[in-house]
Amino acid sequence: MEFSKSFGEVTVGLNSDESVKRLKGEGRPFNSQENRKRVLESIRYVDRVIIFDEDTPYELIRLLSPDLIVKGGDYLASDVVGADLCPVRIFDTVQGFSTTMTLGKMNKSEKIVES
Repeated sequence: MEFSKSFGEVTVGLNSDESVKRLKGEGRPFNSQENRKRVLESIRYVDRVIIFDEDTPYELIRLLSPDLIVKGGDYLASDVVGADLCPVRIFDTVQGFSTTMTLGKMNKSEKIVES
């Protein structure tokens, strides 16, 4: 977020619970959209958080007409949703901080206790 803030005001588009469920499966999201929004709003580099229900933020980007989209290093600028609407900047991925990776670590260390 600090990288994004260096370019100006930061608006985060956040997938709704229904959107995450469609994209990631029945057991997701782990935290409600309101809790996820609250956490993002507590980050000092974030100016506002907008929840969207579509599978991609394309319509939100179109409506907001941002000057720039910032995405993590696991994307190519040409593949970013909204790249046809405004410039895209890619920042280096911070290793070890994805929800999927955290879940994988939890599953590996989980011990089954039978009663």
